[in-house]
Amino acid sequence: MNRTRTSADLRRAGVAAAFAFVFTMGIVNLFGDVTYEGGAAINGQFLGSLGASAAATSIIAGAGEFLGYALRSVSGWTADKTGKYWPVTFIGFAINLFAVPAMALAGNWQVAGLLILAERTGRAIRKPTVEAMLSYSTGALGTGWVYALNTALDETGATIGPLLMAFAIYRHASYRAGYSLLLISAGLAFIALIVARVMFPVPSKLDESERTAMAERFTPAFWIYMVGAACFGAGLMSFEFISFHLASHHTASGYWIPAFLGIATGFGVLANLVLGRLYDRNAIGTIVGAVFVSALFSPLVFLGGSAVALIGMLLWGIGYAVQDTLFKAVVADRLPEGRRNFAFGIFYTGYGVGWLIGSIAIGLLYDVSITAVIAFSMAVQLGSIPLFLYARRKERAA
Repeated sequence: MNRTRTSADLRRAGVAAAFAFVFTMGIVNLFGDVTYEGGAAINGQFLGSLGASAAATSIIAGAGEFLGYALRSVSGWTADKTGKYWPVTFIGFAINLFAVPAMALAGNWQVAGLLILAERTGRAIRKPTVEAMLSYSTGALGTGWVYALNTALDETGATIGPLLMAFAIYRHASYRAGYSLLLISAGLAFIALIVARVMFPVPSKLDESERTAMAERFTPAFWIYMVGAACFGAGLMSFEFISFHLASHHTASGYWIPAFLGIATGFGVLANLVLGRLYDRNAIGTIVGAVFVSALFSPLVFLGGSAVALIGMLLWGIGYAVQDTLFKAVVADRLPEGRRNFAFGIFYTGYGVGWLIGSIAIGLLYDVSITAVIAFSMAVQLGSIPLFLYARRKERAA
């Protein structure tokens, strides 16, 4: 009897510690997202004000996302080989966070573009280590719920940042003043990261499960999931490009554009929590359903008026929940032995390749036909569904 109570007490303590770690890293991500999503809410307009074209804006955004994903395999491999999870994380966050307020100093669109690339590079450096460290808490809390909770806090920051920029612009602040304001949230994120490091110096101790990985190598299904995710990413589009369209076509303007992003990401907080819970009950059904709904965003955003475009942005927010919660859960459930960081890195490298190809195609198609942009976006996103179903069938047959 006493042994049973002791075991139960240890289990509760393990769950509490795992939750505390996920929550603390979520606070880091909350302030981090206030910073770089606040910047993203005005990047498109700022580039346009400096003379950048639609193609340049789309390609810069796409190249940034590509670097933000492609370099993850390098940083993930480095972290696995060295075991220096926290130092890699700190370096990545430093670059990721402080490149944003530095935009206030950009004198032309080329410099601004380089800072956008730097911000995405920093994100690439720290992402695999953060996701891998979080994976140690999935045994206690559930895979879908861990990434849903962390992403919900992440998206809360992604809601506050754009709304903060909307308010600043409403109060007649310049873009440069808006970027300068984000130095505060960048500092708070870094302080929270230091707290997380002090409280949880060895996150692997949170893993109380008997197994540490599902396989000794990458399975064929893993690669098929990655290709499917790349197709999905090719059609999702960055907000920099969407905001460029909203501003140039006067669908929305001024403070309403960052407000659109804030509303969409606020909706995404709920979407992440719901999808995370559903994933733990029916993984493949949740992925397919969420991808189908998300693929409907582009005709609403690009053809509708202000109200219809806002509905489209809500569906776009679901797409980001797929990217930030469901795909991370997919990887976490298929981690090869001793290669946690590299698994997240290589998966999102593939995703980034898809994003880059899609961004270039969409940027070039935009000057030809908006209908072609919509057709491309929907085709590649819906085309990912058969790949996800095939990957699941391969796993069952193995």
